[in-house]
Amino acid sequence: QPLVSNSDANMPRGPKKHLKRLNAPKHWMLDKLGGVFAPKPSAGPHKTRECLPLCLILRNRLKYALTYKEVTTILMQRLVKIDGKTRVDKCYPAGFMDVVSIDKTDEHFRLIYDSKGRFVVHRISSTEAQYKLCKVKAKRLGDKGVPCVNLHDGRTIRYPDPVINESDTVMVDIATNKITDRIKYDAGSLVMITGGRNRGRVGVIQRREKHKGAIEIVHVKDAGGHEFATRSSNTFVIGEGNKPMISLPKGKGLRLTIVEELERRKEA
Repeated sequence: QPLVSNSDANMPRGPKKHLKRLNAPKHWMLDKLGGVFAPKPSAGPHKTRECLPLCLILRNRLKYALTYKEVTTILMQRLVKIDGKTRVDKCYPAGFMDVVSIDKTDEHFRLIYDSKGRFVVHRISSTEAQYKLCKVKAKRLGDKGVPCVNLHDGRTIRYPDPVINESDTVMVDIATNKITDRIKYDAGSLVMITGGRNRGRVGVIQRREKHKGAIEIVHVKDAGGHEFATRSSNTFVIGEGNKPMISLPKGKGLRLTIVEELERRKEA
């Protein structure tokens, strides 16, 4: 009697190391016939489906490289920093709000969603590149009773200001990793939607509906006066009233209807 049954013997072992082009997230905007495979994001601070690998930023978006090999050459010269740290892994998962800096050309970019929910490598000034906004995922007591907050990009910051709560947004100074400001999550806050079919839209929270034992729903109104509802977990506070604390990409998070887009194109 064999110890291992035949079905078990053919099972793959360990994590998957490849990603097919057709299975890659739609917002990477890879063409269907541009090869069989896509870069599989490494394990890192952002989820596989909610990140943009570093090689796609340099090759497909910024056009600094034509091929995957050229990306490696650029990164191995240690020219690219993400959130102030040099990164050489070409599949490093850069995600929402991450700051990509290239000191040699004195360029800084922030990863952010456009109004259609796709990642945009948005060019920012060097002063804006010194900070990033992070959503507080959890607030807890760590080892030896030290209060901590866990942020959306995998950071843990100890001894935060006691007024900071879950779902609030904090401004983090990239160089010192210290919290410099906070924005409360409440009605009247300006939010960007980071998940679901409204991803990339920006609006002001009108009201929150708490459902016991179910999902909290938030009603948001955008600059065009359209109101829509989404899950609380899909919102990310970026400012108060109508003043965002970061610069927004073209369109300012206002989603147009097909007819409005057509008219805009005619005017242009």
